[in-house]
Amino acid sequence: MTARPYVLLSAAMSVDGYLDDTSSERLLLSNAEDFDRVDQVRAESDAILIGATTMRRDNPRLLVNSDERRAQRVADGKSAYPLKVTVTCTGDLAADLKFWHHGGDKLVFTVDSAVEKVRTTLGDLADVVSVGPDLDWGLVLDVLGRRGVKRLMVEGGGTIHTQLMAQNLADEVHLAVAPLLVGQADAPKFLGAADYPGGSTSRMRLLEARAIGDVVLLRYAPKERG
Repeated sequence: MTARPYVLLSAAMSVDGYLDDTSSERLLLSNAEDFDRVDQVRAESDAILIGATTMRRDNPRLLVNSDERRAQRVADGKSAYPLKVTVTCTGDLAADLKFWHHGGDKLVFTVDSAVEKVRTTLGDLADVVSVGPDLDWGLVLDVLGRRGVKRLMVEGGGTIHTQLMAQNLADEVHLAVAPLLVGQADAPKFLGAADYPGGSTSRMRLLEARAIGDVVLLRYAPKERG
């Protein structure tokens, strides 16, 4: 049986736990040094995943920006860019989003009720796979594993982070904490309410804590709980 990818959740949040504010402009939580660290993690990944809501809200290109890192990937026998992956249950994906028009291959996971809608909208911009009547994260990871993805970087949003953490499917978390306070009830948060493994007293193992300028990087191993 093909192994599932190693799943790494990556997020930057404010001290009060928000991924963004409610303004029309994306809130930049990381600093230049931390953005460069994220670029390195992307370069080390076989695939990068974001949810459709994050794609619609932020309209990211989701690239490895460093020429040197892309060249190193090619020298290592990989594509210049990791596979870009998104998930959608509604199929509400516009074909003019930057995600589709930059980087290398793209893959969409959706459900049976939306698969034809997504294929009609995107045409040859992406490979589209249905995982059944409901979104099944285990099946998503199985398909990625069969496609050669050994390391999957998940960059949000909060709903996806919450689902993967609640289903105990995250192997590692990279959390950059910025010295900002958002304080807006309707702003997106890193994690929402869920039945997390082990309950509220189960402590994850800390792998690393270090300052990156005014941002603090915390690395945790969610499956290693005490």
